[in-house]
Amino acid sequence: MPEDLVSMIDETHEQTLESWVESANAADGDFPIQNLPFGRFRARGAADEWRLGVAIGDSILDLVEAGLIEKRESGAVFGWPRTRRVALRKALSRGLRRGGSARPDWAEALTPMGEAELALPCEIRGYTDFYTGIHHATAVGRLFRPDNPLLPNYKWVPIGYHGRTSSILPSGRAILRPRGQVMPAGADRPVVEPSRRLDYELELGIVIGPGNALGQPIPIDQAEDHIVGLTLLNDWSARDLQAFEYQPLGPFLAKNFATTLSPWVVTLEALAPFRRPFERAPTEPQPLPYLDGPWNRAHGQVAIGLEVFIDTERMRAQGMPAVRLSRSSALDAYWTMAQLVAHHTVNGCNLQTGDLLGTGTLSGPDEGQGGSLLELSRGGRQPLVLPGGESRSFLEDGDCVSFAASCTAPGFRRIGFGSCTGVIVGQTGSAS
Repeated sequence: MPEDLVSMIDETHEQTLESWVESANAADGDFPIQNLPFGRFRARGAADEWRLGVAIGDSILDLVEAGLIEKRESGAVFGWPRTRRVALRKALSRGLRRGGSARPDWAEALTPMGEAELALPCEIRGYTDFYTGIHHATAVGRLFRPDNPLLPNYKWVPIGYHGRTSSILPSGRAILRPRGQVMPAGADRPVVEPSRRLDYELELGIVIGPGNALGQPIPIDQAEDHIVGLTLLNDWSARDLQAFEYQPLGPFLAKNFATTLSPWVVTLEALAPFRRPFERAPTEPQPLPYLDGPWNRAHGQVAIGLEVFIDTERMRAQGMPAVRLSRSSALDAYWTMAQLVAHHTVNGCNLQTGDLLGTGTLSGPDEGQGGSLLELSRGGRQPLVLPGGESRSFLEDGDCVSFAASCTAPGFRRIGFGSCTGVIVGQTGSAS
């Protein structure tokens, strides 16, 4: 990585830049010309192959049709070295700027988002979910271990587990309520039933770019050269299944039934103006040498504001808007994305282009900053009251959960991540 942040901030970040795609110039839009996130799309209702594009305002620029990449390169862009991605970003920025000479040709390569179907942003090769949200870990731990909410290894090791890629779904797909073994209170035999304590978890996804060879760890000062960018991630969780199965090996059926991913990868280049120092209080255990470095200390965190919204079936029927359940910040994560990559590979594990690393639930320390209903409802004991008189301890059929995220900083344009959305659908049939 560069020795300082100045070399990462360039002409593409200028606050005054505007695009000839007029919708990109709206002050509250997620996709101004300063963003340019990657995603895959095709015409709605078509059976075409997925195409690689960038979001600009309310449209998508097809990179192949714009002549910026060859068709054979569509699946390889995420594996490019950072210097080549930077060059592509500059070409996109210059061509999309107001008065840009590329407008006559590129206008034909635009697809309105309303006419597009969005996919997962890339082919996901592997999936690892971490547990970097210390406030979430503390709040959840306190529900089960009031006197010792954090286990001894938490502040030394970036805790994680391997998840499934087959059940990672693009934003907008329905989430089928999972079924599994649950131990009823006072019973001595479990039953198989649909989860009654279905929850969401507010996370960011880290998308891996160039991989590493098996047996060759990635040093922390090179870790971000192996990251394309960030996306929103919902790690749906069945808390009742989880409570019965998680010992001794951790999450299984409580987690593997669905993970929702937003369609846009906001690149590290776009996030450069929003970098912040990684700070560990002197009273806290300091990272071991392989998890520490000057770049990570100076710029390892990213200031991303996170929000969770819900609208129920009844709210939609009554024409009521979604209500915000919580607001938090990625700055509250205990470990940085570079530390996650360094730790994941310290044993020689080989990451591959398109691998996905979840951050874990990103909650804040204050009231109303929980990244899950488990926290907000105090384990289900204090239901949330919603507009119209409904209440929720956990999710019910018909509930739609949406995540949003954005970055702001003085002197720079606001950028956003789009939406990560899923609707809960009930189970039918029975199992024994």
